[in-house]
Order: sequence, then C-alpha cells, then structure tokens
Amino acid sequence: MSALKSYRELIVWQKSMDLVTEIYKNTSNFPKEEIYGLTSQMRRAAVSIPSNVSEGQARNSTGEFKQFLGISKGSLAELETQIQVSLNLNFLTKEAGNQLQLKCYEINKLIHGLIKSLQATNN
Repeated sequence: MSALKSYRELIVWQKSMDLVTEIYKNTSNFPKEEIYGLTSQMRRAAVSIPSNVSEGQARNSTGEFKQFLGISKGSLAELETQIQVSLNLNFLTKEAGNQLQLKCYEINKLIHGLIKSLQATNN
C-alpha cells in the first residue's frame, strides 16, 4: 500500500480541496432557484472528489484505493459537465468557467497518474 502517512500529502487531494473552495465561491452567485438544483449538485460533486481520494487512501489495499480514485474521476466528470451547463446558462462567466475547467483538467491528470503509479507498484 501507499507509504504516505496521510491523504493530506497527496497533491491531488490538495488541489481538489482548492477546487471545492472555488466551486462554493462561484456557485454562491447562482440564481437562488438553483440552490437545490445545479448549485447543490456542483457542490456535492466537487466535495466528492477529495472525499473519495482520502477515503481510498485510508483503505487497506491498493485495489480499494484505485476503486475510490475511479469514483473521484466520475465525480470530476460530473462536475465538468455541470460547469459546462453553468456556462451555457450564463451562470458562470467565461473566465470563471475556463479557470474551473483548467483545474478539473489538472486534477484529472493527477488522478490518472496516481492510478497508473498504483498499478505499476502492484505488478
């Protein structure tokens, strides 16, 4: 399993926590009628990303860690779609949407790289 002492040492966890903060800040300006719709969905998807990274790292096996990283990737894809919907509806400025999409892209690369490194150590 991982030699890390804590999930907090993972760059992917740190960057996904930053993304959560940015999503909360950006969705605070969404229309009030979206509080139980898109706002809630985006926040839950964003929180799911670092939550699954941390839960997976705390598990007892590399296989479980990879499984939870896969769940994080799914939440990230969900969030990317919701960011695009928000752009289409003009709830986000182009600049804010682009910044969020860049953060998602970077986190996706980090998750992918971590999965590959876990597979390499498991072979």
